[in-house]
Amino acid sequence: MLIPVILSGGAGSRLWPVSREGHPKPFMRLADGETLLEKTYRRALLVQESLNSDGRPADLLTVTNRDYYFMSRDEQDVAGVNGNFILEPFGRNTAPAVALAAHAVLQQHGDDAVMMVLAADHLILDQPGFNESVGAAFNLASRDYLVTFGLKPTVPETGFGYIQRGQAIDAGFKVARFVEKPDLLTAQTYVDSGDFFWNSGMFCFKAGVFLAELSKHAPEIAKGVAACWTKMAETGRPDMREIPAEAFKAVPDLSVDYAVMERSDRVAVVPGDFGWSDIGSWNAVRDLVPADQDGNRVIGEVMMVDTTNTFVQAQDRLVTTLGVHNLMVVDTPDALLIATPEKSQDVKKIVAELKKNQHETHRLHKTVLRPWGTYTVLQESAAFKIKRIEVKPGASLSLQMHAFRSEHWVVVSGLAKVTNGDEEIMVHPNESTYIPAGHKHRLENPGLVNCVLIEVQCGAYLGEDDIVRFDDVYGRSDTPAG
Repeated sequence: MLIPVILSGGAGSRLWPVSREGHPKPFMRLADGETLLEKTYRRALLVQESLNSDGRPADLLTVTNRDYYFMSRDEQDVAGVNGNFILEPFGRNTAPAVALAAHAVLQQHGDDAVMMVLAADHLILDQPGFNESVGAAFNLASRDYLVTFGLKPTVPETGFGYIQRGQAIDAGFKVARFVEKPDLLTAQTYVDSGDFFWNSGMFCFKAGVFLAELSKHAPEIAKGVAACWTKMAETGRPDMREIPAEAFKAVPDLSVDYAVMERSDRVAVVPGDFGWSDIGSWNAVRDLVPADQDGNRVIGEVMMVDTTNTFVQAQDRLVTTLGVHNLMVVDTPDALLIATPEKSQDVKKIVAELKKNQHETHRLHKTVLRPWGTYTVLQESAAFKIKRIEVKPGASLSLQMHAFRSEHWVVVSGLAKVTNGDEEIMVHPNESTYIPAGHKHRLENPGLVNCVLIEVQCGAYLGEDDIVRFDDVYGRSDTPAG
């Protein structure tokens, strides 16, 4: 059985201001309304169904940061899939992540189970073509090859690694060598030769074979991962395992390519031509949108006058341009990016400066996703903060207390069940309640539709870390904000 393994990490800093540390690239919505992670889940399910024809239920595994678990679970619900999770306390590159996934697949399905490793932030437009390539990779993996997917280069791209093909085997080739990102002249020679592929960063291999090759070529990673695996106790949820931070910190930080694929003699490459993109910059997002007669591409409510070759993405308001050419404009409620396409790879420099200056926009949006729903900061000053809070049906915030602020809640729609000290009340639309500072309180939605309320915070300190949790159904003890 083919087991998809989804690697969902990385901040996607070149796609700021939409991609941020607390809401990274896999959760970006494209022009069609779907996120990259949702698309990846759907893709994994379809390719699994194309290969697993014996009627066994679909199974997949996601490796992601523990902070993204609930958002990832929501994406699975939307995509109509169900799978298990391995949760990282912090990023440690792809080799440790894939190795831990291999341990999990091996434990559940045995040494010969074939893993298909996918990145959560890739886009593939040709599903049948992808299914065909995975089928070829599955056959080679069943013969104990470590298979990667090579993409036919269309331009001398200097931002990708390359794979040189060797001897033909079945529908693929043995790998002659991997090449790091080349300069432009070298990349052009690779394209002209016809012997090189772009390295897609997707893999297919048996769990047992990968772990054996990891032990052979990167023993320190293998030992460190094995130590992590033995310490990974069940969290009480059968679908979720958390990696212990101290043990994980000791594992070397290396990629799958460097740790295993570039060193093993079992590596094969399967060519693919299925409309792949890594959505690595705003240029890639722009290219997904059809251009008008002036070369302009827009997402959202946009008006252009005397404008050419310009891309604009507008989120919550009208964006207009007048007399501009060859620009990229990305507008969000709290941050605006204006750049030339030639500088799209350098957006990460802006993010680095925001981090250096501790500017909150590198980390969070105005609207923040939580396990129970969302909150949006509408206005704030030194003495007050106004939020819009939306709670999912059946969800509840933690039983908590704030030392420095009081809160006023006005229900706009739905029904709120409020615990306020020793009192428990139902608050209906157009009704309100007051939470004094120092009071234990909880907000729940007992209804069948979303509960929406406006919260006004008043106090000497309004930081999200002014919170003490006494009880939380989501198992959070050290994270701030609701």
